[in-house]
Amino acid sequence: MPGQVATAEVTINAPASRVWEALTDPDLIARYMFGARVQTDWQPGHPITWSGQYEGKPYQDKGTVLDVVAPTKLEVTHYSPLSGLPDIPDHYHHVAYHLAEAGDRTTVTLRQDGNDSAAAAAHSQQMWQAMLDGMKGVVEGRQ
Repeated sequence: MPGQVATAEVTINAPASRVWEALTDPDLIARYMFGARVQTDWQPGHPITWSGQYEGKPYQDKGTVLDVVAPTKLEVTHYSPLSGLPDIPDHYHHVAYHLAEAGDRTTVTLRQDGNDSAAAAAHSQQMWQAMLDGMKGVVEGRQ
């Protein structure tokens, strides 16, 4: 996918297995992903949806699970109708989560491509960083 890349990273004081659970359990996801409800079976090639409210508007984003290697890698596509762009493959982002465990800590690195400008990539980076910081709080028991 062409375009600008957004990246975010956080180190969580927990083993990769606990971080993986937070990454794939819909109830935990809702606690740090701005209340989004995720529906999927986490099988490559199968659909994934995120639904909720953003700035008072209901939304249902969608994508496809691309790759799952528990507990180190998760890759999905993501499309949001709120973008105002047509639902075509060129408007789907590719989002990859990589987990690296070192001792009792796990670093999560997120990479999202397909942003159409540096400003869009910066906005995405801020949103993803806030989400990862929220995940850290949930996993470490602070949220």
